[in-house]
This record gives sequence, C-alpha cells and structure tokens, in this order.
Amino acid sequence: MSAVTAEQAGRRVEEVLDRLAETGDADAVAAAEDLVRVLVEFYGSGLTRVVELIGRPPSGPSAEPMAALLADALVASLLNLHGLHPEDLPSRIDRALSGLPQDVRNAGFDAASGVLTLAVAASSGCGCPSTREATRQAALDALACFAPEVTGVELEAQGAREPALLQIGARPSPASQGGPA
Repeated sequence: MSAVTAEQAGRRVEEVLDRLAETGDADAVAAAEDLVRVLVEFYGSGLTRVVELIGRPPSGPSAEPMAALLADALVASLLNLHGLHPEDLPSRIDRALSGLPQDVRNAGFDAASGVLTLAVAASSGCGCPSTREATRQAALDALACFAPEVTGVELEAQGAREPALLQIGARPSPASQGGPA
C-alpha cells in the first residue's frame, strides 16, 4: 500500500463528493459528508491519543512507548483496522480479557465462526443469567478493540456448582418426637 498525502486524500474525497452531488441526491451527499466528518474525527482522536501517550514519561514494568500504545483501546483499534497491530491474536485476546473485572480465561477460539469460549471462574456471585450476560457483554466490548476477529463470546463455568438449598421449616414440637409435652 503506497502512502497517500493529505493533499491527495483531500482531492479524492472532494472528487467523490462532487460525483455524488452530480446525482442530485441531497440525502446521499449529506450522508457522505457526515461519513467523512466521522472518520476524520475518529482518526483525529486516535492521533491525539498517540501523541498524548508518546509524550508521557514511561511508567510501569515496560518503559517501551509501544507498550502504552498497544494497551490503549482506541490506538489498538486503529492498529487492528489497518493490520498494523504487532501482537498475535492470542496475545490481543489475553490483553482484552485482562481488563475485565471478572476472572475469565480463553478456553478456545474458533476462527471459522469467530466465537471465543471463555472459562469463567466460579465466584461467590449469584450465578444469575444477568450477571453472566454482563460478563459476556463486557468481554465482547473489550475484544472489539483488541481482537475484532472475535465476533461472539460463549461462557463456560469452571468449577461452578449449584448453591446448596437450605431447607427451612418449623422446628418439630417435643410431643411429635415422643418426648415430654
């Protein structure tokens, strides 16, 4: 892929917008202009973030500037979008999962379907479907930036067991047990 200058890109965008304007479809022109505006804002935000991260003094275990860039969801999404992310898919999946509040691990990825199976550690939570759905959705959201190849998430419980059912009843009266009344 050859580098495109800002001037060349601007000229190409204008040409496309002019061709759309020639069709007389004002809605299509407005939609195209809005699309250009959204993309410019997206890339502007990404570049702003890169400049901020590179301008910070290195912190943490890695003093490498690239580590901060790879850990940032916006920058990671731009790198993935253009096939520039230097980490392999399992590493990017692990990075996304490490940011989740619940303990989950990669139990397998099916590249054909795009489905990632996550092992969810047993917890003291209620095990409610809403809690599992929140975990699944949080994983999907994190993976969207770091591993867009993952298009679905399934959860499997690890060491999960049904909570013991506590039987509550009336205490038997002494007379029913054959004792003195």
